[in-house]
Amino acid sequence: MYDQTLYKILKNHIKPHILKRNNKNKKWEYGYNKEHDIVVISKSGKIGDIYEIQGLKIALPLKENVYKFDNNKWSKAEYPKALSKIKTVFDWKEYPEDFKEKWYDYIDTEFTRREEGFWFYNKDIPTYITGTHYMYLQWSKIDVGAPDYREANRLFFLFWEACKADKRCYGMCYLKNRRSGFSFMASGEVVNLATISSDSRYGILSKTGPDAKKMFTDKVVPISVNYPFFFKPIQDGMDRPKTELAYRVPASKFTRRKLENNETVEDLQGLDTTIDWKNTGDNSYDGEKLKLLVHDESGKWERPNNILNNWRVTKTTLRLGSRIIGKCMMGSTSNSLDKGGDNFKKLYDDSDVTQRNANGQTRSGLYSLFIPMEWNYEGYIDSYGLPVFDTPKRPITGPRGDKIELGVIEYWENEVEGLKQDQNGLNEFYRQFPRTTQHAFRDESKASLFNLVKIYEQIDFNEDCSSYKMVTKGSFQWEHGIKDTRVIFKPNESGRFNITWVPPINLQNNVVMKNGIRYPGNEHTGCFGCDPYDISGTVDSRGSNGSLHGLTKFSMENVPPNMFFLEYISRPQTAEIFFEDVLMACVFYGMPILAENNKPRLLYHFKRRGYRGFSMNRPDKLFMKLSVTEREIGGIPNSSEDIKQAHAAAIESYIETYVGNLGGKYGDIYFQQTLEDWAKFDINNRTKHDASISSGLAIMGCNKNMYKPIFQKEVTPKPLGFKKFNNKGYISKIIK
Repeated sequence: MYDQTLYKILKNHIKPHILKRNNKNKKWEYGYNKEHDIVVISKSGKIGDIYEIQGLKIALPLKENVYKFDNNKWSKAEYPKALSKIKTVFDWKEYPEDFKEKWYDYIDTEFTRREEGFWFYNKDIPTYITGTHYMYLQWSKIDVGAPDYREANRLFFLFWEACKADKRCYGMCYLKNRRSGFSFMASGEVVNLATISSDSRYGILSKTGPDAKKMFTDKVVPISVNYPFFFKPIQDGMDRPKTELAYRVPASKFTRRKLENNETVEDLQGLDTTIDWKNTGDNSYDGEKLKLLVHDESGKWERPNNILNNWRVTKTTLRLGSRIIGKCMMGSTSNSLDKGGDNFKKLYDDSDVTQRNANGQTRSGLYSLFIPMEWNYEGYIDSYGLPVFDTPKRPITGPRGDKIELGVIEYWENEVEGLKQDQNGLNEFYRQFPRTTQHAFRDESKASLFNLVKIYEQIDFNEDCSSYKMVTKGSFQWEHGIKDTRVIFKPNESGRFNITWVPPINLQNNVVMKNGIRYPGNEHTGCFGCDPYDISGTVDSRGSNGSLHGLTKFSMENVPPNMFFLEYISRPQTAEIFFEDVLMACVFYGMPILAENNKPRLLYHFKRRGYRGFSMNRPDKLFMKLSVTEREIGGIPNSSEDIKQAHAAAIESYIETYVGNLGGKYGDIYFQQTLEDWAKFDINNRTKHDASISSGLAIMGCNKNMYKPIFQKEVTPKPLGFKKFNNKGYISKIIK
């Protein structure tokens, strides 16, 4: 049974008496409510359910005036024939007043739904769609005619409305699956906003200039042309322009007051609003002011174009000082990492709504949204617009009468199974139809130093078996807060350690004292590897993380062999906290540590506290060959070419032997972040691969004997001055 995690409805997020009082007085204002940490998208002053979509809490309007279609689901209403003959507001003026009076309520209702949204029953469930979504479903023409109602699109538009309402937000960064309809939805929103805005500019960018032009001519312009006359301003220039769509006379609500006062269209001021597109480039739209920027296929910008550089430029077109005056609707699938996907991934990661600065904004200013493919996959949506996750007991009818006999999850798994022998094909399928963000950002197999087939086999296995259940997050601390005594582990969701194994009681805190120096008592069971840092803070607060990995080795103890049991990838507020975290982990497990000594503060911390015996010396040199510093604190430089190659070879060997499908069973490394770091590892740019550095050092530490230098005795004959004689015959002769 599929358990969806895309959204949840929060119960009692606001105290009932406060909710009731504010609804009675219509005090809920459209926008961000700091007191309750919600984004209100209701324009009636009253709110109902509160949805949480990927960390963003959205307050929907209160359920009122729910419309019920005859077939108990969304249906596009037919445009009255009497009105379909009217092409412009000027034509409308020529009709008699009694004709206008007849259609006043209809037109006014459409404007109200456009502004406030629409409630209707879908399979007997009251369902709310935003005004933008209503305009898309009711009045937008796409390649197949009228769009279908889909639950996934409803959630998309709810999230987008929250982005528009939130004054802290520059827009959305939408990570999508292929053929999800984003280009048409974005085109519909451009036309919707442009036809009710004055003195505004709307822009379109895509992965190339021709793609942006195609979106403009094939999607934006047809939607505008097919708007009803009461929504469509008078258009300047060609009916179907190629570069710019300009509106001069605005659409206006036809109110009874205007009819009674016989107001005419000529009295209205021109909109002076335009929609255009530009060629792809880092400086596209530089120096201009935009009300909305549509960024289509932003995960496919290839060199020399860079979506990160372009966003830094276009972000300024959406603000005046600190005030945000425009929004960006960005959406894309992702290319492989070296073809623009890496930059888009950074932008997506920087748009996490749960990670904000002191101004309440994400690092990018955007809000990230990912809707898994199972929510919006063509052929697995029923007639009510709901996804068919699980294989039904009886066939379900689709929107066009077709029968759905298989669930989308089973279908997707069948496709994956069929592509397992073609890793590049499988990775492309993952990127096009992702169920997780890890799928969406899969890289090509040929781009990795290590065996991506085995790495991704392990990643997929971990996801299927819910690896998070195998991993415990927590913290180490000294017992009773007294240092250098016993260390205990406390499970804690906000902890910095991920562990999959805890040693038996008899092996915990196994520390041996020799000549006043503490040594690990479980050296024979495993080893830690560490990539430390020395400086507590960096200028941009985004320095590399400190990384620690624990790996067991084969022993006669009750210890699982060759298993990564601990992962720590974090950067606490101070380096001293990191040093103490590492020390406590070593003491708890009683294992030594092989750490980089290029940044020596961690190793000096060990030495000052009396734990020099825990710090391994570099295994590739004899003690007499070590430098003075290496003898003092231990560690390995990990900077020479020989060490780099040995380090990479150690990871490669471990992956081939212990990761992925091992003849019917799978490896037992459950740390997804480490696996993903291995997949992206670049031996020529190792700085950002903290997890790979520390895990590789752990492997080297467990196999230190492999790196021990071997000396061969060379025997060179030395003459002692004695001569050799040939005694054949009567006279001996010296052998020369």
